[in-house]
Amino acid sequence: MLRIFCIIYVCFFFFITHSYAEIIKKIDIEGNDRVSDETIIMFSSVSINDEVDENYLNKIIKNLYETTFFKDISVKLNNEILLISLVENPLIENIVYKGLKAEKIKSKITTNLKLKSRSSYNEFELKKDKLTMLSNLKELGYNFSTVDVFIKNLNDNKIEIIYDITLGNKAKIKKISFIGNKIFKDNELKRVIISEEYKFWKFISGKKYLNDKLVEFDKRLLTNFFLNNGYYDVSINSSFAKLIDEENFELIYNIDAKNKFFFGDLKLEFPSNFDKENFNKLLNLFNEIKGEPYSLYSVNKILDEIDRVSIEEQFESIAAVVNENIISDQINLTFIIKEIEKFTINRINIFGNNVTRENVIRNQLEIDEGDFYNEILEKKSENNLKSLNFFKNVKLESKDGEVPGSKIININIEEKATGEISAGAGFGTSGGSIQVGIKENNYLGKGISVDTNLTINNDAIQGLFSVTNPNFNNSDKSLYGTFEASEIDKLDISGYKNNKTGFVFGTDFEYLDDLFVGLGNSNYYEKIETNNSASSMQKKQEGDYWDSFLKLNLFYDKRNQKFKTSQGFFNSFKTNIPLISDVNTLTNSFESKFFTELYENNVSTLSFFLKSANSLSNDDIKLSERLFIPSKKLRGFERGKVGPLDGNTYIGGNYLTSMNFTSTLPYLLRDAENVNLLFFIDAANLWGVDYDSSLDSQDNINSSFGIGIDYYSPIGPLSFSFAQPITKNSSDITETFRFNIGTSF
Repeated sequence: MLRIFCIIYVCFFFFITHSYAEIIKKIDIEGNDRVSDETIIMFSSVSINDEVDENYLNKIIKNLYETTFFKDISVKLNNEILLISLVENPLIENIVYKGLKAEKIKSKITTNLKLKSRSSYNEFELKKDKLTMLSNLKELGYNFSTVDVFIKNLNDNKIEIIYDITLGNKAKIKKISFIGNKIFKDNELKRVIISEEYKFWKFISGKKYLNDKLVEFDKRLLTNFFLNNGYYDVSINSSFAKLIDEENFELIYNIDAKNKFFFGDLKLEFPSNFDKENFNKLLNLFNEIKGEPYSLYSVNKILDEIDRVSIEEQFESIAAVVNENIISDQINLTFIIKEIEKFTINRINIFGNNVTRENVIRNQLEIDEGDFYNEILEKKSENNLKSLNFFKNVKLESKDGEVPGSKIININIEEKATGEISAGAGFGTSGGSIQVGIKENNYLGKGISVDTNLTINNDAIQGLFSVTNPNFNNSDKSLYGTFEASEIDKLDISGYKNNKTGFVFGTDFEYLDDLFVGLGNSNYYEKIETNNSASSMQKKQEGDYWDSFLKLNLFYDKRNQKFKTSQGFFNSFKTNIPLISDVNTLTNSFESKFFTELYENNVSTLSFFLKSANSLSNDDIKLSERLFIPSKKLRGFERGKVGPLDGNTYIGGNYLTSMNFTSTLPYLLRDAENVNLLFFIDAANLWGVDYDSSLDSQDNINSSFGIGIDYYSPIGPLSFSFAQPITKNSSDITETFRFNIGTSF
C-alpha cells in the first residue's frame, strides 16, 4: 500500500510541475508608453522558447523593478503567451529648489542626488535624496536646516519635484574642549584638528561650523598626533556636540592617553637569499630611533624604506610584517620581510580615456602584462599618471584574474581640459611688463605638448614656440624642438639694440632609475647694433653672430609626484658647450630642490641654484649670454634690473646664485575653498664683470620676503605675489606686486 501511495504521489508531483513549466512562444507587453518593448525585453532577460516556472516569473519582476522605470509590474503566462503588464513611473519634467538664492550652496547640496530631470521618478530614491541633501547641508554647517518635498502632477504622466529648503542659522562651534587630556595643552590640540572655534574675523573659513565628517577626521588626526608623540595606547573614545544656545555648540573630544612608550629593540628578518647590504639604511634608521619616544611616523618611514628597496632591487613579491612586543614602557619591533605568492599580470584594462590615447597611458606604467604583480610599482604607476596633469582622477585597481595565479589591473581615469590660456603682468618703479601664452599639454590625445608664449615690456619683446613629444615613437625617449625670437631695443636709453633668433632641438631619456639624461643642440643668429650714446664695451660687440652649442642635462628625480609635489627632492645639472662661436661661452648650472611637510597639510620647499658663464677664449661675453636673475628666484625685483651696471645699462653677470624657501600656510586660510596662501623668502646674488674693471659690479646679496596667493577662480587660476625687499643695491629696481591669470580649455 505504501509503495502504491509513493508512486501516485511522484506521478502527481511530476504532472503538476510539468504542466506548469510552459514554453514561451510569444511575448506581449502592455502599459508602456516611454519605454520601448525592446528595452523591456532586454532588461527582463526573457527569450522565446524559454521554459517558465514561478521562479522565472519572479526574476522578470525583480529585473524590471531594478530599472526604476516602473511602479507596478505583473507577469503571467497563459497558453504559451507571456504577458508583461506595466505601470510606468512618472517622468521628472523638472526639479525646483525653493529657499536657495546662492548658486554655490545649491550646487553643493545637490551633489550625489540620484533623481535628475528627464529621469523616471522613484519614491524610494526620493527619500534617499532628501537624506543626502540634509547630510550635505550639515557639511556646510546648516545643522538646523529643513527640507520639505512636494510632488506636482503635470500632463502626460509627468511630474515636478519641489524641494522647499529652509537653511536656518549655521551651527557655530563656540568652544572646543578635550576631556581626559592631561598631556598637551588644549591650544596645541586645537592646532592639530581641522575644526575650529568661531571667531568673527574668520569670515573665509568654513571649519568654524559643525561638520560631522570633519569631526570624524579630527579624531583620526588626534589619534595620529598622540601616536607620533609616544602614546601608543591612545584612543579617542568619543566626540559629541553639546548645544549651548540656539546656534552655538561646544565640540567635545574624549581622549584616553596615559602612558608614554619608547622604542626598544628593533630587529630585521629577511630571507637568506637577500643581500644584507640592501638594508643598511634600515639598520641606520633603527639606531637613530632606539630609545626615542614611539612614533607611528618613524614606523611608516621604515616601511617606506622597505618599499624603496623592493623597487630598486626588483623584488617582485615581498611583504613586510611588523611584530610588536611591549615590555613595560618599551616597544620592541621586529620587521619581518618575506616573499609572498607571485601573481602574473594577465591583463591591463584602461577606462575613461576619451581623448588620451591608450599608448600615452601605458607609457607611464611601471608594470606591464606578463610581469609579476607588484603593489608598490602599481602605486608608482598611479603617481606617474597623476603627474601628467591630464586627468581629474586616476585610480588603479587590481583583482584576481580568470586564470589561477594571475591579476587583472583596471585603470579608471577621468579626463580634464589640458589646454591653457595664460596672461600675466608685473608692475615696478620703472614700468611694467605683460605676458600672454597658449599651451596644449595633450595635443590630439598623444601626450604632445605645444606651447607658444609672448612677453612684452618697455624695451623688449620675446616670442617662443615649442613642441615636446614625451614618448617619441612609443619609446621612453622624449623629443623636443623650440623656436624663439627676441628684440631688445635700448638705443634711446643705453645706445644698443639686440635681435636674436634661433632654434633648439634634442631628446631626454631615463638612463638609470630616476636619472634622466638630456642631449640637444641650440643654434642662434644674433645682430647687435649701437649708436653714439653706447659705451665702448657695447660698441666693441657690434656686429653679426652665429652660435651653436651642445646641450647636456642630467636630472635626478626623487619626488613623490611631478605635479603637486609634497615629498622628495630633485637635482639638476645643465651645461652648454660651444661648438661654433666667436666668443666660446661655456655655461653651467646646478639646481637642487627639496620638498617636505613641516606640519599637517603643509608643503615646504627649499631650493638652491648656481649658474656660471665664462668664455673659453678669454673674450668678453656678449650681453645676451650674460646671466640675469629669473623673476621666480627673486621676487620683489624687476627682472633684468638687478646687478652690474655699465652706465644706465644692466649688463648681467658671470655668476649667479640663489636660495629660495616657500611654505604654504593652510591654517591662515583654513579651508578657504580654491585659495592657497604661501609665504616665501628669496635671496640671490649676481656678480662678475669680465669687462672694464671700472664698471659697477653691484655684487651685494639681494633678498626679499612676501606672501603669495593662488586663487582658482571661475575664469581660471589667478596668482598674486606681494614682495618686500630686505637687502638691495642702490641701483636695483624693485617690483612689489605681480599677478598672473590663466584659464583652461
